[in-house]
Amino acid sequence: MPELAMPKAAKRKGRTRTSRVSPLDAIALSTLSPGHIDMRTVETTQTRRISLVCPDCDTWVAVTPHRGTYLLKTVPHHTGKAGVADAIRCRSSNRLIDVDITDYAWRRQYKDWARDERLAVDLTRYRRATVQTLKVARPQERPADRRAQWERAIPAARQADAARVPADAIPTTRGAAVDGPAGAPLAMNPQTAGDPRSVRALATGILRALTDANQDRCASDALAEYLTRAAYTHLATVWRRPLTPADQPTHTVLVTAVRAALPAPTPGETTAAYTARCKRPALAA
Repeated sequence: MPELAMPKAAKRKGRTRTSRVSPLDAIALSTLSPGHIDMRTVETTQTRRISLVCPDCDTWVAVTPHRGTYLLKTVPHHTGKAGVADAIRCRSSNRLIDVDITDYAWRRQYKDWARDERLAVDLTRYRRATVQTLKVARPQERPADRRAQWERAIPAARQADAARVPADAIPTTRGAAVDGPAGAPLAMNPQTAGDPRSVRALATGILRALTDANQDRCASDALAEYLTRAAYTHLATVWRRPLTPADQPTHTVLVTAVRAALPAPTPGETTAAYTARCKRPALAA
């Protein structure tokens, strides 16, 4: 007599009209993981359909109303995958569902749950190698190997030291070094407080600051304020220290030099008229 084959699990139904209800206690959605609940809205019908992972068989099942009432229950389903596993009825079929959370709360909880799950997967996948793994993967260096590395690096270090400019080398002209060996790096003249390059840079910067200042203000007052502030900042930057009362003569000389490089404002002239008359492109050239 041929052996009867076990039927396969059927596909889960989206709705059912059965009046049966499981005697088991109702499943509260708040007790399930947010990843085991789906409360999204169907785009075609704009209605909310609830589905969840059955706590007994760990398969996704739909939730349907019970005979048109406000009660919700799971649809009858088998324990295994449809068309693959055996047709074994799950004991949580037709089990009542207690919807004690809103869809807004579920979306917020699901977002946090998805982030935590993604971080957990990343940490597991990209876990750093342990100390034992590093010791096995990387061969141990012997003292002889270290000595050979130093011997290969010493000639290059000596060549770099020989090409350096001596500390007492005095730069005489721009782009040349005195007392340095052949092929030595070029020496640059250090920037001083009152050289023409600094005066020209301060004049250009003050005009740019006046362009962004109050255009209806008196030009002479605005120029005096910005000139005093710019000269103080420049000296403090060059000397790398705050100014003291003993530095007042140098500050006055620098202010006078920058003021001489700028056109003198006329009585009653506004800042807008003064900046337009100064021809900034000529100063920046």
